[in-house]
Amino acid sequence: MMDSSTESVAAMRQSRVRAGYQRSALLIAGLTVIVTGLGAGAGTGWASVPTAQPALPVNSTPSDGDAHFMGSTIRANEPEGALAAGSPAGTVRPAAVGTGPQGMDVSNWQSNINWSAAWNNGARFAYVKATENTNYTNPQFSQQYDGSYNVGMIRGAYHFAVPNATSGAAQASYFVRNGGGWSADGRTLPPLLDIEYNPYGATCYGLSTTQMSNWIADFSNTVQALTGRFPAIYSTANWWNQCTGSNAGFGANNPLFLASYNSTPGLMPAGWGYQTIWQYADSGIFPGDQDVFNGSMAQLQTFAAGAGVPIPGPVAAPFDLGAVLALLWNWLLSLLGLS
Repeated sequence: MMDSSTESVAAMRQSRVRAGYQRSALLIAGLTVIVTGLGAGAGTGWASVPTAQPALPVNSTPSDGDAHFMGSTIRANEPEGALAAGSPAGTVRPAAVGTGPQGMDVSNWQSNINWSAAWNNGARFAYVKATENTNYTNPQFSQQYDGSYNVGMIRGAYHFAVPNATSGAAQASYFVRNGGGWSADGRTLPPLLDIEYNPYGATCYGLSTTQMSNWIADFSNTVQALTGRFPAIYSTANWWNQCTGSNAGFGANNPLFLASYNSTPGLMPAGWGYQTIWQYADSGIFPGDQDVFNGSMAQLQTFAAGAGVPIPGPVAAPFDLGAVLALLWNWLLSLLGLS
């Protein structure tokens, strides 16, 4: 028979073994939670396999309407991280955009889109290319415009401008006749003018800064007369300041859809203090370009309904998955007495 001291030693050993098993089980459980979190992140924008945009055809001509979509000229003309050339002194540099409603913009390149999948991945709004110049309409427009609406998204139409081809009024009229209308239903974004680097030749389409500003005003005023809503303007600070001569006269009426493939929006074009929508990448979890609205979902709905240009609220700090996982790991080690 074992004496009491021997029994005590044996009991202590058994207790340590059980504690070791329990720690191992907790450690495995903790690792499972962390790995599961990483996997879940792939569906929420933490990590994703990019859906790349196609390369542009070489020597595209004005008949290549399918080749040109929002941002199709940006990457070739503006390296990531580049600051806006010609930005006037005092140009506003806003803070990083937080976790506003995510969206996308698409064209015929994306063809027949699985809108349910895009919705499930978090997209809440979409812009769809309708027209270019006065001789091109997107053959996928109905599927894309109606498909996004049918899954619950707020959607709008955009026009790819070719300012040296026909007048601003002519292109605006063609756009509105072919999908560029607007209604105050809270589900329709304002018509959008996509004006960016010339895919056919000279950066500013051979127009002077005054001629370009007049063309944009002609387009904007015509859209407003036909729809009751001034169009939003998509561009970059570089292109705008160079080709309009830093014209500051559009910010009061025309919401800004800023293209900037950087970690923050960067400098604003002359005339705007902040962006309403930011196109921050040309590939990502959604088909087409990746966009974010500068505000809440309620503000996006109000904006769509025509209640002016929303003033963004406090900016939320970006979510840092790595920091959260590190805190969980340290807490788990402390719980197990291993730290």
